[in-house]
Amino acid sequence: MNEDSMSKTGIDSSLTAGSGAVEGGHSPNSLHAPDANGRCPSVPVLGVPVSLINIETAVANILGYVKEKQERYICVRDVFGLMCAVKDPEIMSINRNAAMVTPDGMPLVWLSRWRSGFKTGRVAGADLVDALCRAGQETGLRHYFYGGKPGVAEVMIANLRKKYPKLTVAGLYSPPFRPLTAEEDQEATDRINQSGAQIVWVGISTPKQEFWMRDHAGRIKGATLIGVGAAFDFHSGAVARAPKWMQRAGLEWLHRLLSEPSRLWRRYLIVAPSFVFGAAREQLKLYFSGELSSS
Repeated sequence: MNEDSMSKTGIDSSLTAGSGAVEGGHSPNSLHAPDANGRCPSVPVLGVPVSLINIETAVANILGYVKEKQERYICVRDVFGLMCAVKDPEIMSINRNAAMVTPDGMPLVWLSRWRSGFKTGRVAGADLVDALCRAGQETGLRHYFYGGKPGVAEVMIANLRKKYPKLTVAGLYSPPFRPLTAEEDQEATDRINQSGAQIVWVGISTPKQEFWMRDHAGRIKGATLIGVGAAFDFHSGAVARAPKWMQRAGLEWLHRLLSEPSRLWRRYLIVAPSFVFGAAREQLKLYFSGELSSS
């Protein structure tokens, strides 16, 4: 979807919000395939195009990109990442040009369902890693891991190999916590290209990973870049993930806040309320303009 497809109220003009219908007569639950530009159908939330997908369709689309050797990048979006885009036009543009913007946080899943009628499913970064590692075993899908603190990617890979014995690892690199020089960046890019990577997992936190993917899509030949942030810590065991019931209830943020209060307090106690206010105001605007039904 490009920026011109948005209506003034923010709804993707290809959708009939709230009615569950999509132009062309298709049921919203049949929306799996990307368009001619490789982008998935989406519904905007505060201007960010949240893809109408679930974990199964996300994996199918990504495997399609890989098969066709398309050079795409995918943003895995939670509330914090979405608000980064709202505040920064450059980050917003990155999201709008992504092949997919997966709904990581449950608030984005709920808003997507209410506005589109599509049964959107949560596609969190850690779950997408599991799903693609599992699905790619038989085809030899080549995974490259870019990110994490020193030693984290190695432990992550070891843990993934225990679950997926046929996992093919093309390589890994933990970049320093500073901007790379042009020479260092070129060397890292050359190593990824030489590895034959088809999927590059990028775990250098939001919004750094979004800028990195934008700048490297096309430079890394035939690969799909996926920004998964904390998935490196989750899969390495460096940070414990919330219990499943908390994930389903939309309370994973609370678990993370209690686990890392000094690092995450601003994200969840200041940024998240700003999202709630903005999303509620947008929802009311759509309802009273008649673009969103009460059903």
